[in-house]
Amino acid sequence: MSASSATDRFARAVSILGHPLLVLPVALLLPAALRGGDPRTLQAAFAGFALFAAFVLGWSRWQVRRGRWAHVDASQVSERRSLNRTLLVLIGLGALLAWRALPTPDPALALALSAGIVAVAMLTVRWCKLSLHIAFAVYAAGLLWPLGWAAVVACCVFAVGIAWSRLRLSRHRPRDLVAGTAVGLLAAMVYWPTLHALRASP
Repeated sequence: MSASSATDRFARAVSILGHPLLVLPVALLLPAALRGGDPRTLQAAFAGFALFAAFVLGWSRWQVRRGRWAHVDASQVSERRSLNRTLLVLIGLGALLAWRALPTPDPALALALSAGIVAVAMLTVRWCKLSLHIAFAVYAAGLLWPLGWAAVVACCVFAVGIAWSRLRLSRHRPRDLVAGTAVGLLAAMVYWPTLHALRASP
């Protein structure tokens, strides 16, 4: 195996591990689990994320088999639009369900802002292919704030690795990564004051 081939395989592995469908659930559930959250709520949330991920991955593969997409990564503009529309609807429904069914506003708010990230990606598609991988990695770093600086820094370092992998695999240009970083950071900055306001409201 050549050095270039090995590097590409490593980049794919990093990109897969940094997929939003993996990064967001970990960032949401890990702090709650470490704080001793209700096991039933955590199990229900985990099952919901697993079902969501399975549906999105299955739907993406179906699009490839139908010849609508060239790759499950949805790298083409038309593919990206289709994927983002689907994600926006599913995440929005998830946020509504979490708001009505769960005792705390944390998951619902996190999902609502996730839908906002996808909406921004849809609105800016003419100018750049905003990297959802990077946006959600940076957003996840902000969600890990309760675990301390070490967790936030570790997630940011991971985000840098994801950015490298997306460039290495030619999935994005630098401006796409900058846009994703900015949107993810904005979502993280909005999350905590909004959550505090929701918790303080009667």
